[in-house]
Amino acid sequence: MGARVTRVFRNFNLESRAAREISKDKPTSAPRHPVARPGPLPDDPQIQEEIRKKNDKLLTLLKEVYVDSRDPPVQVKDEGGIIPSKQQEYRRTKLGHLRDLDISSIPKGKISVVEVLTLLNNHKLSPQTWTTEKIAKEYNIDLKEVTSLLEFFITFGVEIFPPQNRKAL
Repeated sequence: MGARVTRVFRNFNLESRAAREISKDKPTSAPRHPVARPGPLPDDPQIQEEIRKKNDKLLTLLKEVYVDSRDPPVQVKDEGGIIPSKQQEYRRTKLGHLRDLDISSIPKGKISVVEVLTLLNNHKLSPQTWTTEKIAKEYNIDLKEVTSLLEFFITFGVEIFPPQNRKAL
Protein backbone atom coordinates (compact mmCIF):
# COMPACT_ATOMS: atom_id res chain seq x y z
CA MET A 1 0.00 0.00 0.00
CA GLY A 2 2.89 2.36 0.83
CA ALA A 3 4.38 1.99 -2.65
CA ARG A 4 1.18 3.22 -4.27
CA VAL A 5 1.13 6.36 -2.13
CA THR A 6 4.75 7.22 -2.84
CA ARG A 7 4.25 6.56 -6.57
CA VAL A 8 1.30 9.01 -6.61
CA PHE A 9 3.36 11.78 -5.00
CA ARG A 10 6.35 11.05 -7.24
CA ASN A 11 4.29 11.19 -10.45
CA PHE A 12 2.18 14.19 -9.39
CA ASN A 13 2.34 16.99 -11.98
CA LEU A 14 5.23 15.23 -13.69
CA GLU A 15 4.72 16.70 -17.16
CA SER A 16 4.66 20.31 -16.03
CA ARG A 17 7.75 19.84 -13.85
CA ALA A 18 9.61 18.25 -16.77
CA ALA A 19 8.59 21.06 -19.15
CA ARG A 20 9.77 23.65 -16.61
CA GLU A 21 13.23 21.98 -16.36
CA ILE A 22 13.55 21.75 -20.16
CA SER A 23 12.65 25.40 -20.69
CA LYS A 24 15.35 26.66 -18.27
CA ASP A 25 18.43 28.26 -19.78
CA LYS A 26 21.38 25.89 -19.90
CA PRO A 27 24.58 27.02 -18.17
CA THR A 28 27.34 28.00 -20.54
CA SER A 29 30.46 25.81 -20.49
CA ALA A 30 33.84 27.20 -19.54
CA PRO A 31 35.96 28.58 -22.39
CA ARG A 32 38.35 26.05 -23.83
CA HIS A 33 42.08 26.50 -23.88
CA PRO A 34 43.32 27.54 -27.33
CA VAL A 35 44.79 24.56 -29.16
CA ALA A 36 48.12 24.90 -30.89
CA ARG A 37 48.02 24.28 -34.57
CA PRO A 38 48.87 20.72 -35.48
CA GLY A 39 52.57 20.11 -36.14
CA PRO A 40 54.16 18.31 -39.03
CA LEU A 41 53.13 14.73 -39.59
CA PRO A 42 55.66 11.88 -39.17
CA ASP A 43 55.60 11.30 -42.91
CA ASP A 44 56.82 14.83 -43.46
CA PRO A 45 60.22 14.85 -45.26
CA GLN A 46 61.59 17.50 -42.86
CA ILE A 47 61.05 15.21 -39.89
CA GLN A 48 62.57 12.26 -41.67
CA GLU A 49 65.60 14.36 -42.56
CA GLU A 50 65.94 15.53 -38.92
CA ILE A 51 65.85 11.93 -37.72
CA ARG A 52 68.58 10.79 -40.11
CA LYS A 53 70.87 13.77 -39.46
CA LYS A 54 73.77 13.12 -37.04
CA ASN A 55 74.64 15.61 -34.33
CA ASP A 56 78.44 15.69 -33.94
CA LYS A 57 78.32 17.37 -30.51
CA LEU A 58 76.14 14.61 -29.08
CA LEU A 59 78.32 11.93 -30.67
CA THR A 60 81.47 13.31 -29.02
CA LEU A 61 79.69 13.40 -25.64
CA LEU A 62 78.52 9.83 -26.15
CA LYS A 63 82.07 8.64 -26.90
CA GLU A 64 83.21 10.01 -23.52
CA VAL A 65 80.74 7.80 -21.64
CA TYR A 66 82.18 4.51 -20.42
CA VAL A 67 79.97 1.82 -18.92
CA ASP A 68 81.47 -1.13 -17.08
CA SER A 69 79.12 -3.92 -16.08
CA ARG A 70 79.85 -7.04 -14.09
CA ASP A 71 77.42 -9.89 -13.65
CA PRO A 72 77.15 -11.63 -10.28
CA PRO A 73 78.96 -14.99 -10.11
CA VAL A 74 76.98 -17.93 -11.39
CA GLN A 75 75.63 -20.19 -8.65
CA VAL A 76 76.07 -23.90 -9.15
CA LYS A 77 73.40 -26.32 -7.95
CA ASP A 78 74.27 -29.04 -5.47
CA GLU A 79 73.60 -32.74 -6.03
CA GLY A 80 70.09 -32.25 -4.63
CA GLY A 81 69.33 -29.48 -7.12
CA ILE A 82 69.37 -26.78 -4.44
CA ILE A 83 71.15 -23.48 -4.93
CA PRO A 84 72.81 -22.53 -1.62
CA SER A 85 71.91 -19.01 -0.55
CA LYS A 86 74.67 -18.64 2.04
CA GLN A 87 77.75 -20.61 2.85
CA GLN A 88 77.06 -21.62 6.45
CA GLU A 89 78.70 -24.20 8.59
CA TYR A 90 76.30 -26.57 10.30
CA ARG A 91 76.82 -28.58 13.44
CA ARG A 92 75.11 -31.68 14.76
CA THR A 93 72.72 -31.10 17.66
CA LYS A 94 72.48 -32.92 20.92
CA LEU A 95 69.26 -34.86 20.32
CA GLY A 96 66.48 -34.43 22.86
CA HIS A 97 63.80 -36.87 23.91
CA LEU A 98 61.81 -36.52 20.65
CA ARG A 99 64.57 -38.17 18.52
CA ASP A 100 62.88 -38.20 15.07
CA LEU A 101 61.17 -34.83 15.51
CA ASP A 102 64.27 -33.04 16.79
CA ILE A 103 66.29 -30.84 14.46
CA SER A 104 69.41 -32.71 13.38
CA SER A 105 71.66 -29.83 12.23
CA ILE A 106 71.80 -26.15 13.18
CA PRO A 107 74.01 -23.36 11.79
CA LYS A 108 77.01 -22.55 13.93
CA GLY A 109 76.35 -19.68 16.29
CA LYS A 110 72.70 -20.73 16.76
CA ILE A 111 71.14 -23.08 19.29
CA SER A 112 67.86 -25.01 19.56
CA VAL A 113 65.32 -24.65 22.34
CA VAL A 114 66.02 -28.16 23.63
CA GLU A 115 69.72 -27.38 23.85
CA VAL A 116 69.04 -24.08 25.63
CA LEU A 117 66.96 -25.82 28.26
CA THR A 118 69.52 -28.58 28.77
CA LEU A 119 72.48 -26.20 29.07
CA LEU A 120 70.57 -23.95 31.49
CA ASN A 121 69.62 -26.97 33.58
CA ASN A 122 73.20 -28.28 33.56
CA HIS A 123 74.55 -24.86 34.57
CA LYS A 124 71.92 -24.55 37.30
CA LEU A 125 72.72 -27.98 38.78
CA SER A 126 76.53 -27.76 38.55
CA PRO A 127 77.87 -24.28 37.69
CA GLN A 128 81.44 -25.29 38.50
CA THR A 129 81.61 -27.91 35.74
CA TRP A 130 79.36 -26.14 33.21
CA THR A 131 81.09 -22.77 33.02
CA THR A 132 80.38 -20.15 30.37
CA GLU A 133 83.58 -21.03 28.50
CA LYS A 134 82.72 -24.73 28.39
CA ILE A 135 79.17 -24.03 27.18
CA ALA A 136 80.45 -21.66 24.48
CA LYS A 137 82.94 -24.26 23.26
CA GLU A 138 80.43 -27.14 23.44
CA TYR A 139 77.66 -25.41 21.47
CA ASN A 140 79.81 -23.14 19.19
CA ILE A 141 78.32 -19.91 20.54
CA ASP A 142 80.02 -16.59 21.30
CA LEU A 143 81.06 -16.15 24.91
CA LYS A 144 79.18 -12.85 25.15
CA GLU A 145 75.94 -14.50 24.05
CA VAL A 146 76.37 -17.32 26.56
CA THR A 147 76.90 -14.90 29.44
CA SER A 148 73.80 -12.90 28.49
CA LEU A 149 71.83 -16.14 28.07
CA LEU A 150 72.80 -17.35 31.53
CA GLU A 151 72.10 -13.94 33.04
CA PHE A 152 68.73 -13.11 31.49
CA PHE A 153 67.15 -16.46 30.53
CA ILE A 154 65.75 -18.17 33.61
CA THR A 155 63.96 -21.50 33.45
CA PHE A 156 60.76 -22.16 35.34
CA GLY A 157 61.33 -23.82 38.69
CA VAL A 158 58.77 -25.46 40.95
CA GLU A 159 59.33 -25.49 44.69
CA ILE A 160 57.05 -27.35 47.09
CA PHE A 161 57.27 -26.27 50.70
CA PRO A 162 56.33 -28.94 53.28
CA PRO A 163 53.72 -27.94 55.86
CA GLN A 164 55.00 -26.78 59.25
CA ASN A 165 52.64 -28.86 61.36
CA ARG A 166 49.58 -31.13 61.09
CA LYS A 167 47.11 -28.25 61.53
CA ALA A 168 48.39 -26.65 58.28
CA LEU A 169 47.35 -29.78 56.37
